[in-house]
Amino acid sequence: MDGSFRRRRRNDRNRSGRTWAWAIAALIAAGLYAADHFQLADRLTLAVTTPRTDTLGATFPYCTEGRRVTCVVDGDTFWLSGERIRIADIDTPELSPPRCEAERLKGEAAKRRLRELLNAGPFSLVAGWRDEDQHGRKLRTVTRDGRSIGDTMIDEGLARRWDGKRRSWCG
Repeated sequence: MDGSFRRRRRNDRNRSGRTWAWAIAALIAAGLYAADHFQLADRLTLAVTTPRTDTLGATFPYCTEGRRVTCVVDGDTFWLSGERIRIADIDTPELSPPRCEAERLKGEAAKRRLRELLNAGPFSLVAGWRDEDQHGRKLRTVTRDGRSIGDTMIDEGLARRWDGKRRSWCG
């Protein structure tokens, strides 16, 4: 056998190994993107870390102008003891600004319902794998008796499961 044939076979094997390495790296990157995009890690974390007893509670008015300490902003955002919290597992209609009258009405209903749910008794905040969103809000799943209040709002038609992108509430 001549030397060039052996070198060519060795180069083919090296190239094949590099191809596999790139393919595996691409699969890992796609998996991480999907986990982030669909917040799969948050759902898995919720199942593992939900506290056994709910210990948080306060009286939640609606937020007004000025300093915000403990209040409800809209259907998926509230303040608790000076920290702004975005409910991580849902998306509710926007109030500022709504894109149509239907979104405004459903957004107001979601805001009222969130206030009722938060004022109904002790709850827990469960952190996911991301601590904050791009607006500096703490990302938390709110649970009571081990069940997400986001699921309650989804069941009542006031929220959607957050899938990483905003969708229209208009028509």
